[in-house]
Amino acid sequence: MTEQTERVVAKPRPLGEARVWPRSFADRLTDPLPRLRDMVRVVKEGGLRPRGQALADLPLLPVDRSGLPKASAGQTWVTWAGHASWVVRTGGLTVLTDPVWSTKILGTPARATPVGVEWAQLPRIDAVVISHNHYDHLDLPTLKQLPRETPMFVPAGLGRWFRRKGFTVVTDLDWWECVELDGVRFDFVPAHHWSKRGLNDTCRSLWGGWVITEPAGARLYFAGDTAYGPWFKEIGHRYPGVDLALMPIGAYSPRWALRTVHTDPEEAVRACLDVGARRMAPMHWATFLLSTEPVLEPLHRVRAAWEAAGRPREDLWDLAIGESRGLDRPER
Repeated sequence: MTEQTERVVAKPRPLGEARVWPRSFADRLTDPLPRLRDMVRVVKEGGLRPRGQALADLPLLPVDRSGLPKASAGQTWVTWAGHASWVVRTGGLTVLTDPVWSTKILGTPARATPVGVEWAQLPRIDAVVISHNHYDHLDLPTLKQLPRETPMFVPAGLGRWFRRKGFTVVTDLDWWECVELDGVRFDFVPAHHWSKRGLNDTCRSLWGGWVITEPAGARLYFAGDTAYGPWFKEIGHRYPGVDLALMPIGAYSPRWALRTVHTDPEEAVRACLDVGARRMAPMHWATFLLSTEPVLEPLHRVRAAWEAAGRPREDLWDLAIGESRGLDRPER
C-alpha cells in the first residue's frame, strides 16, 4: 500500500458470484489482537461499559421521529437509524448499511436509544452492505425480515454464512473489488479492524468499508468499524471526490484497550480529512454503549475536532438518531 498507487478502476465482479477464499485473513490485521492479559486488565478496571456519572446524559440523547422524507430525483439521502445502520437512498436504490434493528444482541447491552426508523416505514430494500461479522454490525433477526433474494454485498469469506441463511444473491468481495447494481457502484475498501463471530472463526472473514457511487457521481464512504491508520489516505487517493463520509466516533475508552480497533472522535475527523471527504456524518455512538466514555462525550469531542480542523460547521452532519439529510447533485 502506498500513496503513489495509481487509480485503478476495478472491473465489477459478477452479481451473486460464489468464490473460494483463504481459510484466514489474519495477514490483513494492522495491529495485534488483544491478549488474554489485556482482557483481564479490562475486567479489573471495571469492564467496557459506562457507569455512574458517565450515564447521566443518557436521557438527553437526541432522537428524530419525523420519519423518512421523500427522496427527490437527483439527490442522495442518508438517514441514521442508529449505531452503524443507515438508510441510504442513492441512484434510485435504497441501501441498508450494517442493519441492526434488534433491541438486544448477543454479548451487548440493550439499545440505549430506540431505532431511528421503524421497520414498517422502510421502502423496498434494494441492497444491503455489511462491513464485518461482529454482532453489533451483522444481526440475523434483522436480516430475516428481508426477502431472501435481496442482494447482499459482504466481505470476503462471509458469503457462505449468508448462503447458509438462505440468501440467494450474495456477493463477497476482497479489498479494492467492486460490484454494480442498476448503475450504482459498491467498492469494498480496507479498514483497521478484525472479525469474529463464534469460538473458532477469528479472522476467517474479512472486514472493511464501502464506497458507494451513483451514476451522476455522488459518492459516499461508509467506514464501517475501524481504528485509525494509513488506509484512509489510500482510499482517498483511489476514490477522489467523496461527498460524505459516515465515520465511527464512539466506543473508544479506555483508549489503551480500544485504540487498535476504534477511532476516537479526533481520529475520525483526521480520517475524514485523509479520505478527502467534504462532509462527515458521525455514527457508532449513542446506540449500544460498548465502552466507558460518557454518553454524550463523542458528540462534544467531534464538534470540537471539526472546528479545530477549520471545517465549515454545516459540513458536519451530526445527526440525531432518525434524522435525515440530503445531498444535491455533485458539484463536479
